[in-house]
Amino acid sequence: MTGSKFAALFLLALVAGSPALAHEITAGTLELSDLWTRATPPGAPTAAGYLTVTNNGSEADRLIAASTPLADIGRMHQMAVTDGVMTMTPVEAIEIAPGEAVTLAPGGFHIMFVGMKEPLTAGGVMPVTLTFERAGAIETYLHVVGIGALAPEAEHQDH
Repeated sequence: MTGSKFAALFLLALVAGSPALAHEITAGTLELSDLWTRATPPGAPTAAGYLTVTNNGSEADRLIAASTPLADIGRMHQMAVTDGVMTMTPVEAIEIAPGEAVTLAPGGFHIMFVGMKEPLTAGGVMPVTLTFERAGAIETYLHVVGIGALAPEAEHQDH
């Protein structure tokens, strides 16, 4: 997708107001769906990104990088609770096996955006570039749902 096409898509999403949280992106054998993030209060240093990646191909692919112009750094993390203790560990990549889907969601794998440059507002979008080992860079956006939302569907039902 060229920069001008991405800018037009981004502006269209902004004008649309409250997004229909069902946009999907297909790139090669990968399908990205349920792309979302939570609104952030002013001054919040971080935000988290969530989505589902389905690999319809015959070879594994890996999410190896994530970025947004709205943050200094994008990193993949995995949250886990072991013996009642929650940990968040950076991971170099998230593998998507052939014929499988991986969901990045609260409490598990997610993308942590560090050094937020502005707050995220519910009903808006956050542009992101997701880079995969095989599929390459995919420019898309995350729908911004309310602070504290557990999933995009829960937020969407409130509209």
